Amino acid sequence: MKIAVLGTGIVGRTLAAALTGKGHSVQMGTRDVRATLARTESGGMGQPSFSQWHAEFPQVQVTALADAAAFGELVFCALLGQGALPGLQKAGVGLNGKILVDISNPLDFSQGMPPTLTVVNTDSLGEQIQHHFPAARVVKTLNTVAAPLMVNPQAVAGGDHTLFISGNDADAKAAVTGYLREWFGWQQIIDLGDITTARGSEMVLALWIRLMVALGTPMFNYKIMR
Repeated sequence: MKIAVLGTGIVGRTLAAALTGKGHSVQMGTRDVRATLARTESGGMGQPSFSQWHAEFPQVQVTALADAAAFGELVFCALLGQGALPGLQKAGVGLNGKILVDISNPLDFSQGMPPTLTVVNTDSLGEQIQHHFPAARVVKTLNTVAAPLMVNPQAVAGGDHTLFISGNDADAKAAVTGYLREWFGWQQIIDLGDITTARGSEMVLALWIRLMVALGTPMFNYKIMR
């Protein structure tokens, strides 16, 4: 499958590497291709620079956001929360009619840790994306786990934990659920309902951040038991 990953941070890189490893053709979308490819500074938490990462995964094409969106049969939004809407606006009509898997969270780190939520209670970033791009089939998921767990849930408790999914389009949610199971091995996926339920999964991040600090690791997840 042709897949677009919008965003070149740790989430975008993790997804692109995993999807490429599954045999998919992947394009990563960025605002400035030349600057992204020339990036030599290391990321946070000991991550390699983008140029080092891309040298390991040269088969991943790095293109403008609009070009990547036009290329992808399936599109992942791995942009930082505050840059998600502006970045998707650059992707433009390439999103029309396509499943747009929104992984972004509305986190504001401008005042340091812990971050605040820029959208909360009566709205969500997932809803805003669906509102601004009504022709896209927005599915909110993967936003409640760290990047390594997104593509390898077995890394914690053998995969015995829960992922959430939200969206207005039942067929799109069913397709994404199938991809998550087949490509990454997710087993426990709860459909929360329409896109307004993304408010709940995004607000989980307020607790998630504090758990990460308390536990000293992002490698954990929730399990819903009933």
